[in-house]
Amino acid sequence: MAVFSRKTKPTKLQSLEELEPMLRSGKPVLLDFMQVGCSPCKVMDGIVNELAVEYGDSAHIVKVDVGKVPGAAQAFKVRSTPTFVLLGTAPAKQSKKARQRAAKQGGQPRNKSRAITPRWRTTGLVKKDALAGVLESNGAIRA
Repeated sequence: MAVFSRKTKPTKLQSLEELEPMLRSGKPVLLDFMQVGCSPCKVMDGIVNELAVEYGDSAHIVKVDVGKVPGAAQAFKVRSTPTFVLLGTAPAKQSKKARQRAAKQGGQPRNKSRAITPRWRTTGLVKKDALAGVLESNGAIRA
């Protein structure tokens, strides 16, 4: 009897609130803003599915249908599809004095809060290698 493994699929976003737990996980989040009748979106669909399988649990690959998710296009200022946005967490910016004080004390600065920031953005057809490179430069690991 053969054992079948489940392929990881991109998450289909239903509302913007579903992004919160993904962002809190610390993993990179690649958002694919698409529409159902868009020809370039259909081409990119297969590439996005392959990325979800290859990166598995080390990154969140998310498809956002701008026609079905209210406010998504406005929140991320999407003007055309497909649009790709990579979200990640970045250390909060600190003053020069805070960094110097932390260095003198031999530790990390006390303000350890992390801000959600868009790390990368592009529109249109994108090569798979370019998307993979952006994911890997933000901490994703191929499974």
